[in-house]
Amino acid sequence: MNRRQFVSLLGMGVGTLIGGAAPAAGQQAMVLKSIPSSGERIPAIGMGSSVTFNVGDDASARTQRAELLRAFFRLGGGMLDSSPMYGSSEAVIGDGLGRLGRPPGLFAATKVWTSAGEDGPAEIEASRGLWGVERFDLIQVHNLLAWEEHLETLFEMKRQGAVRYVGITTSHGRRHAELEAIMRAWPIDFVQATYNIRDREVEQRILPLAAERGIAFIANRPFRRGELIDRVKRHPLPAWAQAIDCTDWAAFLLKFIVSHPAVTCAIPATTRIDHLTENMAAMHGRLPDAQTRQRMIDHVADL
Repeated sequence: MNRRQFVSLLGMGVGTLIGGAAPAAGQQAMVLKSIPSSGERIPAIGMGSSVTFNVGDDASARTQRAELLRAFFRLGGGMLDSSPMYGSSEAVIGDGLGRLGRPPGLFAATKVWTSAGEDGPAEIEASRGLWGVERFDLIQVHNLLAWEEHLETLFEMKRQGAVRYVGITTSHGRRHAELEAIMRAWPIDFVQATYNIRDREVEQRILPLAAERGIAFIANRPFRRGELIDRVKRHPLPAWAQAIDCTDWAAFLLKFIVSHPAVTCAIPATTRIDHLTENMAAMHGRLPDAQTRQRMIDHVADL
């Protein structure tokens, strides 16, 4: 996506706090993004749960994850994303939410992940029971598995009020052509794919199409499962990052993602509250404009 396209998307009102606009004196407004199909606004930084919440029956680990969730919601978090594919993650999330009560602002997002379309409803109901929620805000077809059958189920659930939003996912930069075809043919609310400062293939077609079709975009693997953070943290943060209110690399990398006008939410995963605090800081202060985003890309590429 070039600068002209980026500015064009800004004019559509898809982004918020872009272009270095400062909040009112004494305030740091939290970055919220709109879900195009409804206009509902959600926090731009959510939380993924693959690997990090798959702790089984370990009582100590479950208690720690509950405290991680407490901090997430205290810091303004909303979207919590999981899947039946993630081992015990849904059960651990449900345990944590049960300890906290239903936290205000929870945006419960999971996936359906079974190769048999007729098994989808039972799997979804099992997930709902594990989470302990009345209904999910978002259910996505995980990695496009049996996607046509599952989308039919999900749209019927949406019609009945059993789920609020319907989406599809992929990761690792796979199957973008199929993803694009579904985005064009089906009235989905969300699409989830890999996007970070080094993996930017979705900028070419998927993100512009999401903006065109009014589809919210969730960015997974924002740190390449830690690989990207490990790479950049060996170097000092550039002094000019202060202009976009960044004091650490996590905020730098996440602000790059959520400053794209077509991105609705990024879902980093972590097990540590200090790292969570750094992640959530990306929702505050100024975001980079198109010129600064290019400077960020060039800087990281040179490290």
